[in-house]
Amino acid sequence: MFEQEKYQYLQQTASSSFQPKAALIDMDGVLFDSMPHHAYCWTKLFRSLGFSFEEKEAYMHEGRTGKATLEILYRRELQRDPSDEEVKELYGRKAEMFDNMPAAPIMKDADALLDCIRNAGMQRILVTGSGQTKLFDRLNEAFPGHFNENSMVTAFDVKQGKPFPEPYLMGLKKAGVAANEAIVIENAPLGVQAGRAAGIFTIAVNTGLLEDEVLLDSG
Repeated sequence: MFEQEKYQYLQQTASSSFQPKAALIDMDGVLFDSMPHHAYCWTKLFRSLGFSFEEKEAYMHEGRTGKATLEILYRRELQRDPSDEEVKELYGRKAEMFDNMPAAPIMKDADALLDCIRNAGMQRILVTGSGQTKLFDRLNEAFPGHFNENSMVTAFDVKQGKPFPEPYLMGLKKAGVAANEAIVIENAPLGVQAGRAAGIFTIAVNTGLLEDEVLLDSG
């Protein structure tokens, strides 16, 4: 299976080789089982505004910056963009709700995955659409020695989050590698799209509520 996927990747990207030196890794749903928390908080926030929103929809927006998610819902429900003040206030409310929830558990075998990548001599670069500082604070505690400030791309670093390629292109730059020298590990449709748009071999792991076909159709 892997050899077939590798061949398809080389054909699709017109690359002459595939020698991974870095793994660009999503956080929510890959390292921490935090998406149920995010989904609950987004749902509570949007329903408090009178918006139509189901928890499953949060999984479809996973990977976007908070600002982008708010813009999409405002355009759909109110036919306008939120002001900068509204974005700051509403995302602050969502972040506060998230921070007051119990700590999101570590995903099963996430530490073993990171150790395997390190033992293969590959860099680990965190690439997330999240801006939740509570999760960032837990990274070193949960996964000591794997990440630092120079090996992370977050919502604070990009102008266009997932599904745009900017987060993963920035991850490549931080790692100092080309697209055919990296892999992406993602659990979200928008993240899969972003990884593929950046020209990187993308591995999707389904850890949420969505059907496998949703991830497959994303790339």
